Amino acid sequence: MDRAGFLTKTPVPRLIVKLAIPTILSMLVTGIYNTADTFFVGKISTQATAAVGLVFSVMAIIQALGFFCGHGSGNYLSRQLGAGNNKEADEMASTGFAIALIIGIAVAVTGLILITPLAYLLGASSTTLKDTVDYMRIILLGAPFMIGQFVINNQLRFQGSAMYAMAGLMCGAVVNVGLDPLLILVFDMGVSGAATATVCGQMISFFVLLLGTRKGENIRLSVKNIRFGWHFAGEIINGGAPSLFRQGLAAVSTLLLNHAAGAIGGDPAIAGMSIVTRVMMLTASAFIGFGQGYQPVCSFNYGAGLYKRVKEGFFFCLKYGAIFLCAAAAVCIVFAPHIIGWFRDDPEVIAIGTDALRYQAATLPLLSPVIMTNMMLQSAGKGVKASVTASARNGLFFIPLILVLPGLFGLPGVEAAQPVSDVFSVCLTIPLAWSELKKM
Repeated sequence: MDRAGFLTKTPVPRLIVKLAIPTILSMLVTGIYNTADTFFVGKISTQATAAVGLVFSVMAIIQALGFFCGHGSGNYLSRQLGAGNNKEADEMASTGFAIALIIGIAVAVTGLILITPLAYLLGASSTTLKDTVDYMRIILLGAPFMIGQFVINNQLRFQGSAMYAMAGLMCGAVVNVGLDPLLILVFDMGVSGAATATVCGQMISFFVLLLGTRKGENIRLSVKNIRFGWHFAGEIINGGAPSLFRQGLAAVSTLLLNHAAGAIGGDPAIAGMSIVTRVMMLTASAFIGFGQGYQPVCSFNYGAGLYKRVKEGFFFCLKYGAIFLCAAAAVCIVFAPHIIGWFRDDPEVIAIGTDALRYQAATLPLLSPVIMTNMMLQSAGKGVKASVTASARNGLFFIPLILVLPGLFGLPGVEAAQPVSDVFSVCLTIPLAWSELKKM
């Protein structure tokens, strides 16, 4: 069966599961990139753990730009493949990749020039400045590879090549996790070793995924297919803006969270909240990977006019995603002290992190309608609605809450800002999902 038949005729539940297994693993790999450094750096000191947490905002911005170009170009090329416009899809793939590399180089150069002021902006103190700068410098050098690998990964995934996309990320993850203890603990490179391991892993993934564009029916990236202009740029913005808002606002919210935590509880509070952020990100990444198995089904079938399959897939993911998140929430609530202690054996860090993890786990199941609605709207090309839903959780609601609640309730206000934001987000999301599903 060719790609069109596979995506339009395979029973929807079976198709989503088949595509979701590799994307779940891919998202877990992405989470491991961020979590492995926190785990091994936690063996050094609380200050080092805090420094890695501070630089997470920069990594989130780099990832946001990668998803912006990857989802923007991937959504469009998938819809064009569904409609039979292969030439348009070829040109979008090469153009999206070229734009991503240009953005990655610009981020690296700008960040390296302004690295010390940027560290202070992120919330570094006199005790964390050196570690923050050392870690961030190497991460910035890897920005073009990080952005590039996210673009190729998503383009392959939207073409139905989820298995190879997963394999590419998996290669980098193995390198990262293998190098972390070697460079940090054996060669005593500290946070610089953690950053080096991460960037090496990203470079391996970049080149493996690049080779994947030459396999089977996959679109081959070519300089001659690059078309800089408003048409493709506009489509990337329309399809990628929700991802940019979602990931970019996550970076801003993390920055504000670190500032609020540091002002009240110092380095232990930053370390505790940073660990919780990584744990929740890793937990949510499995569900996001499940939802990403739905995205090519949604975009391809929407482009082909098969709206019944689009709706069937949405409700299938909504149901089973909620079941998974309920189970994950229960684990986090029951074992919160053990989970935080696994990263950093510091009583103050464990106490702060335990409360925050339990607060956030309590509203974890609400991510099912919020994230699935965002993915459905984005994959169908509904850029404005998708951008609103993408901005809600980490932007529209979280930013005002993190600015207000700590002043009213102190550290509990910091810990409760995200779960309160999740409640508001689901109230906004449901009407937007219903309005679009009625049209189909």
